[in-house]
Amino acid sequence: MAPGPTGRPATIYDVAARAKLSIATVSRVLQGTGPVSAKARERVDQAARELNYVPLRAARSLAVQRHEAHGLVLPDLAGPFYGDLLMGYERWAGEHGQSVVITVTHGNPDPQRTVMDLAGRVDGIVVHGNALDLPAVQGLRKAGVPVVLIAHPPVTGCDSVRSESAASAEQLTTRLLEHGRRTLVFVGDPASSYDVSERYAGFSKAHELRGLQVPKPVRVPLTEEAGRTVAEKVLQATTRRPDGLVCANDELALAAMTAFAAHGVGVPEDIVVTGWDDVMAARYVSPGLTTVRQPMAELGRVAAERLHERVTGARTRARNDVLATQLVLRDSCGTNPGDAQQ
Repeated sequence: MAPGPTGRPATIYDVAARAKLSIATVSRVLQGTGPVSAKARERVDQAARELNYVPLRAARSLAVQRHEAHGLVLPDLAGPFYGDLLMGYERWAGEHGQSVVITVTHGNPDPQRTVMDLAGRVDGIVVHGNALDLPAVQGLRKAGVPVVLIAHPPVTGCDSVRSESAASAEQLTTRLLEHGRRTLVFVGDPASSYDVSERYAGFSKAHELRGLQVPKPVRVPLTEEAGRTVAEKVLQATTRRPDGLVCANDELALAAMTAFAAHGVGVPEDIVVTGWDDVMAARYVSPGLTTVRQPMAELGRVAAERLHERVTGARTRARNDVLATQLVLRDSCGTNPGDAQQ
């Protein structure tokens, strides 16, 4: 928790003084109980942000009982990625006697306030990707909350755990270009997350090293629906179609492949398709999906371990872990099927 006006940690009294409201009103806003005007709520929220106030009532109780609790903040729970991530995190936490409180920010009208409240009920917080913006992450750090970031660029004072992306994306794209593909399209929005931006960077570098113009990305969310939509637009194109889709995740790629198959477009004969993550379905579709295997469960496990180290004081300096990824060649990329790795 950040220092209050006298150098001590900020309290509810400091918030009330800054907001020029009664303790009772501030308490109702912070607890979410009782009627409060919108103007009063805004004043309390502003004062709490300015003071980096965190209500530590439950965290103090947990500390007394010596029971460690982790907060895990995710942007969403949809898709196979988060299931594997949670499995790795929960397994390590369970083996070490820690509980995990999960918060999802997608659709939350005020995620920063929700997470600051969460910080009062746990000993530290793990944030995945773009679940919180940078000012919110920095606010947690200023409030003295141990923070570990997953799939996020390093932030001063925070631990981070991510998978390597740029080099693997360059390797994958290079392989496609070397096998005669010249009109590749990157599917996914680089602005949506650090990981996707790194994948597009690798895709771009492979083109640049061969003196080729870098195609602009098709900026879509990483969902099945978006994958189908992109495939349909490719099918409807009246000018030259791309000869390959380099998708930012497997959900996009699998949905595109399904749409192509439904319209009699052959993969990889007419168009190649690649993904990212190596979810289970990638191994069983026909043709098998070429992808990049990301250690999703390991990301969760390492993040849980890093937060535990910071909460217990076993380590005080920030650490940035980058986990290796693996190119997995299957038939959907049409490059030497005999070399495919299952």
